[in-house]
Amino acid sequence: MIEAILSNPGHPEYGVATIPFPIPREQYDHCVALLEALEIGDVSASDCYVDELQSKWPVLDRLLHTRINLDELDYLAKRLDSFDHEEFLQFHAMADKLELTSMKDLINLTFCCQQVTVIQDFCNLEAVGRSHYLNTHGGCADIEELKNLDGEETALLLIEGGEGTVTRYGVVYDNGMKLEPLYDGKQFPAYHYEADSILVGLSSRQEPEDTTNITWLCLPASRCQIERAARRSGIMDWNDVRIQIEENAFPAEVHAVLDLPNEDIFDLNELTLAVSRLSEFNRRKLGAVIHATAPESAGQICLLVDQLGLFSFAPGVQTPEEYGKYQIRESGRFAYDPDLEEFYDYEKYGRQHMAQENGVFTDLGYLAYHGSLGLEELMMGDLEEAREPDQQMGGLS
Repeated sequence: MIEAILSNPGHPEYGVATIPFPIPREQYDHCVALLEALEIGDVSASDCYVDELQSKWPVLDRLLHTRINLDELDYLAKRLDSFDHEEFLQFHAMADKLELTSMKDLINLTFCCQQVTVIQDFCNLEAVGRSHYLNTHGGCADIEELKNLDGEETALLLIEGGEGTVTRYGVVYDNGMKLEPLYDGKQFPAYHYEADSILVGLSSRQEPEDTTNITWLCLPASRCQIERAARRSGIMDWNDVRIQIEENAFPAEVHAVLDLPNEDIFDLNELTLAVSRLSEFNRRKLGAVIHATAPESAGQICLLVDQLGLFSFAPGVQTPEEYGKYQIRESGRFAYDPDLEEFYDYEKYGRQHMAQENGVFTDLGYLAYHGSLGLEELMMGDLEEAREPDQQMGGLS
């Protein structure tokens, strides 16, 4: 969405680095390395000089030939990336009216510009009135409210109030909007940017549990992103990290296991990435594996995710008969013929198959483990050996 050419203002002879914003997770560490080679890209300092900037956001042109902080521009770009056309106008009009130039103010504006009304077309007052009503009511209203609203009268009252300001993006009415300092120049407000991610807060154990000195970031993230986020909170010792989760996309069984304040942040990050790659079926299988194996940490769940192929799973199955029916009808191992339905002995086949597997029934279905290691050994991290099943079943008992 945004591409910036950055340089070291004290040493232009070092050259430049071209950085995309928002920075894709898989490119983040590389981008930081590019800037470090120029001796810029500090966690908190605004030390990157903007030589060129390309974006669809005209208001950002005011950042040209100024110094910016890498993570501030990345955070702002993520916020703007979610805006629709109306929010685009609201953001630009208010930035224009208030003559905002600092990154701190621009970030804070993204959280409140939705309250203002921008009029570009005075010919459709009904639409203007409805839009204004929604802007001043948190962006929502029930059907009856809108049905009974006189949009034209609402618009005329707004216009006749004479509080509009002409900007390049239309006439803007601030509706009492206040630029609250949600971003204090150090800690970014919680913002869930990507799907299939979890929003975690990092704080120091030296701080009280209700501290506001929290750095928020979305996992999965690159290792460098996590390290820089911790440094923003002044955390230098990983044993000093307290973790809390605001939003997450984990299966309930995963979330129930995690001891969040005491988890290793890098294990939690790996787990988030691993779970985000699972199909819906494998998410359910993982839940059953957790039920059967009782892991105790994010690291152990990661090992189980890595070895899901060593488990077979029949979702929803709770009896030998249901398991036999699943194997014959749904597993794909047999050419099921519905005309022979009365000749199938599902319970007998289910029991025979279970006897060979030493599997278990869980709340989510039937589960069998086919690895060569015992489950305790598997969760100790002997991954290479665990990947080679043999004829001896490890079993779940």
